[in-house]
Amino acid sequence: MEPKDRLILALDVANREEALTLVELLRDEVGLFKVGWELFMEEGPQLLSDLADNLSPSQFFLDLKLYDIPNTLRGAIHHIVHGVALITIHCDLGPGALREIVKDMGNAFKILAVTLLTSISGEDLAHLGYAPEYANNPGKLVVLRAKMAQAAGCHGVICSGREAGKVKEACGQDFLVVCPGIRPAWSVVAGDDQQRVVTPYEAMKNGADYIVVGRPIRTAPDPVAAARQVAEEMAAGLTAR
Repeated sequence: MEPKDRLILALDVANREEALTLVELLRDEVGLFKVGWELFMEEGPQLLSDLADNLSPSQFFLDLKLYDIPNTLRGAIHHIVHGVALITIHCDLGPGALREIVKDMGNAFKILAVTLLTSISGEDLAHLGYAPEYANNPGKLVVLRAKMAQAAGCHGVICSGREAGKVKEACGQDFLVVCPGIRPAWSVVAGDDQQRVVTPYEAMKNGADYIVVGRPIRTAPDPVAAARQVAEEMAAGLTAR
């Protein structure tokens, strides 16, 4: 894989037209396009069919962090269109539910478990009632959940680039690690809500298989140039492993 094939662009835009414009502009610069809640709520499931028609097979990522009882999730996931490469479910489901869902889905797409949102800090964990050993060290909680997800049969996890290396050490090189919360040093994101961020270089050096980048590319004066710059930083990180 080339570094750019490991780059996922977050399509966190207002509507289908904006999304497809970005797809057309950046289809040769990134490996996958991510659909999250903002775009999905605006356009609905039909958007997934539109993307499947406009992209190569398995070139987009449905990131809805699904979280409900197993029976409800199984019914919802069976309606996902062909062409989705990755989907996310939440580790908070627990090992039993994760195992049920993964077993039922087979190999239709890769299932990634969300360990801990990159917007959550140790202070947040303390307020949520987590034990000090996790509130003071969120990485320890991430590794605990990653091992649980792997045991349940998930193909990988979503985690901060700060924890990518620890997850690889605990779960092995074949277990996928996808890292959001990526901020190149040259990017400025107004009102940034991310807490545990790293650069593309750091994430790849630490062991990430894919990184998710949104605003630093989408809002750049030249998104193509920004995507290429991110890919160059990723290449340097891969070389430094």
